[in-house]
Amino acid sequence: MSRFTGTESYIATEDLMMAVNAAITLERPLLVKGEPGTGKTMLAEEVARALGRPLFQWHIKSTAKAQQGLYEYDAVSRLRDSQLGDAKVHDIANYIVRGVLWQAFESDVPAIVLIDEIDKADIEFPNDLLRELDRMEFYVYETQQLVRSRHRPTVIITSNNEKELPDAFLRRCFFHYIRFPDKETMRRIVDVHFPGIKKELVREAMEAFFGIREVPGLKKKPSTSELLDWLKLLLAEDIPPEALHASDTHKVVPPLHGALLKNEQDVHLFEKLVFMSRRKTT
Repeated sequence: MSRFTGTESYIATEDLMMAVNAAITLERPLLVKGEPGTGKTMLAEEVARALGRPLFQWHIKSTAKAQQGLYEYDAVSRLRDSQLGDAKVHDIANYIVRGVLWQAFESDVPAIVLIDEIDKADIEFPNDLLRELDRMEFYVYETQQLVRSRHRPTVIITSNNEKELPDAFLRRCFFHYIRFPDKETMRRIVDVHFPGIKKELVREAMEAFFGIREVPGLKKKPSTSELLDWLKLLLAEDIPPEALHASDTHKVVPPLHGALLKNEQDVHLFEKLVFMSRRKTT
């Protein structure tokens, strides 16, 4: 059986690799939570790439219904075709639009299915998928067809914890929380994205970045993806490492901080702390 061990472009911790492989062994959905920007969505893409499996992605919106993951009946197109006298209106199967789960069920090899940000949908959404995820089959009433999975796909579900998920749904999942990377893991992530980057720049940028994350009262702490964006800008603008240096990160507003602080309250809070720190030292 194939096992996930990370990829050259995705640094997976030991416990995350164990969680992915446990979900594959148990044939249960893997529910992944964690701060935004910690690589939850990317995990499914990298698991598919590492195992050489097709990936089917379902990005959930607030209006999403569980039925859409199975199939939808396009009655509007059928009505339009009937008005135009199109012969295909006599076969209702021409108007059945296959959803992500149907496509994964029909895959010739075991697939990876991403159900991204499931907590955006209505509270009943997860429970509405329980039967199909358990039995790996569903019925198409319009065509009186039973669709069975050829191979049980590995389902990876992400949540940003915007709302609680039902207990019945949670019982059927293997759960993993992606912890925010420590400094050593973050250095490995940076090395993957910026091979050959100057160590001094990374060191100063990391000090500033983790210093900002530790500021009490921030509405939104900067994430891994925002650190990578910031480093990209620092390199593009050729910002020297000494421009980031401060013995106390509260005494300097980092250049291009708009890549790290994403709302005006946090910018004002940080600038206020810098101002107060400077007054204490003068």
